[in-house]
Amino acid sequence: MTNNPEILPRHGSRLVLFLAYEDVGLLDLTGPQTVFWAADKRMRERGLPGYARAVASLHGGMVRSAEGMALAAEPLPDFQLADIDTIIVPGSPDMPRVQPLLKELSAWLGAAAASARRIASVCSGTFLLAQAGLLEGKRAATHWAMCDLLQERFPAIEIDRDALFVNQQSLWTSAGVTAGIDLALALVEQDCGHDVAMQVARELVVFLKRPGGQAQFSELLLAQENEGNPFERLHLWIMDNLALDMPVQVLASQVNMSPRNFARVYKEKTGRTPAKGGEALRLEAARRLLESSPRNVGQVARLCGFGNEERLRTAFQRSLGVAPSDYRRRFAPSAPASAMRRTR
Repeated sequence: MTNNPEILPRHGSRLVLFLAYEDVGLLDLTGPQTVFWAADKRMRERGLPGYARAVASLHGGMVRSAEGMALAAEPLPDFQLADIDTIIVPGSPDMPRVQPLLKELSAWLGAAAASARRIASVCSGTFLLAQAGLLEGKRAATHWAMCDLLQERFPAIEIDRDALFVNQQSLWTSAGVTAGIDLALALVEQDCGHDVAMQVARELVVFLKRPGGQAQFSELLLAQENEGNPFERLHLWIMDNLALDMPVQVLASQVNMSPRNFARVYKEKTGRTPAKGGEALRLEAARRLLESSPRNVGQVARLCGFGNEERLRTAFQRSLGVAPSDYRRRFAPSAPASAMRRTR
């Protein structure tokens, strides 16, 4: 174990090791690091073991991030593998170039996987797990812009192009940059329970997005991709009035167009009919309520404009291949743990 007194774990705390290398993504590392820092505070307030945190590189010393900030790192050889609970592998915005240069680091990851309780990658850090041979035949997530390259370089991986993060046994992989915060919150919830994870999320002013199956994109973000989209305000109006009946005549009046012209232009600009566009926004709202609200499925259906539970169920089956109740069971908050258990 390292002799640096600043990162020696307190009694019963878990050591979370953040890997650093030249051109590492700064937020990939510091986002999850801040989550574990805040969780450690919350656990110590309760008199329970929390987290020790350390940044390490192959040889230690100063490591420059892709954004130009220098990070002080401990040498990896200073750590005993048996003392490391969780390893966080940040990505790099220059990963296509960086990955082949990090074979030694990937080899260390491969060896560490036998003893660490879990290993998690952020964004393109998935490439380093793949290079270590840890993702063969497994499902994984990475930044949407790097999915094709990951598939090309590591064809044995099943890439989930939509998920914020994916958990496969002791391995966790996440999508782009800030999804690492979602992943870290999920790890904290796994260890410390829902209440602590929620307190951390509130302190950091972020949503507690535990479900790894949530899409990387929201319908509103997708709708805003095209510059000058004339229906941006309409989509916001729809989200504010989901419970209303919205035939094409009502939607057209919101943008001062005739129903026929509106239907034609909407399909041209969005690739969807007005009915399909409205349903996609209603479905996204329903998913969020099922993930975070105590309302029953019927209430969610009415609040989101589906009218009744059966219509909501049909929309879920058609778009997601799962019933609303099954979706909730999968993505609802887990029961809070009474304390974080010491595993070593």
